[in-house]
Amino acid sequence: MNETLSFLTRHGYTVLFVWVFAEQFGLPLPAVPILIAAGALAGKGHMNLFAAAGLAILGALLSDGVWYELGRRRGVKVLQFLCRISLEPDSCVRRTENAFTRHGAKSLLVAKFIPGFSTAAPPLAGVFQMRATRFLFWDALGSLIWAGGFIGLGFVFSSQLDAVTGRALSLGSWLFGILFGALAAYIAWKYIHRQRFMRQLRIARITPEELKQKIDAGEEVVVVDLRHSMDFEADPETIPGAHRMEASELEEALHLIPRDRDVVLYCT
Repeated sequence: MNETLSFLTRHGYTVLFVWVFAEQFGLPLPAVPILIAAGALAGKGHMNLFAAAGLAILGALLSDGVWYELGRRRGVKVLQFLCRISLEPDSCVRRTENAFTRHGAKSLLVAKFIPGFSTAAPPLAGVFQMRATRFLFWDALGSLIWAGGFIGLGFVFSSQLDAVTGRALSLGSWLFGILFGALAAYIAWKYIHRQRFMRQLRIARITPEELKQKIDAGEEVVVVDLRHSMDFEADPETIPGAHRMEASELEEALHLIPRDRDVVLYCT
């Protein structure tokens, strides 16, 4: 334990800044334990509380700034890329778009507390062409609440966390094995769940070529365009005769969709 404390005391600020930057950039590195540990070290006098909070906020802002600029320059493609490499790509784009459409810049206040949305919110702000000053204000405030909250938590409970840390470090390699096993099990569960979903989806999926053949053959097919309004504005072309509605409106608009013919839904 002494070696660990010595390492964190010497390199704690660098580790904190790099770790928060990497986590906010999208790497699977949970920053919350590091923030709490920094607060605990500050409570023991090994780190400066305000310096630790400032570096964590700076790391988050720099990472978010990069994604904001990419979103502003590259558009929806950046968000789609982020969601493609996430554990839940099927709902990631729509979830982030809906949240930003409803709450706008204020969603940045809580974005960092929501896995997935934390990385997707900054480029989405760029996609919406939010003013840089407005983005920085709300993102800085959200970063302050997030980083300050967890660092403060570690600071307040530094004595209790010191005892827990000592017990955890006494487990040595067993602790890392348990943590790694839990993370691997979670990823495996999400992967299996996604594969089952995709198998079910393939059963009811139709290719664009097959749909065109049905339309050319004169079959009465009802096509519903469920793309988000932002995606539709970016690419307004649609299938001739398709009904336009939001996915959130689908349940309310069921009575508008004929039940005596095939119905094809499509989105992004």
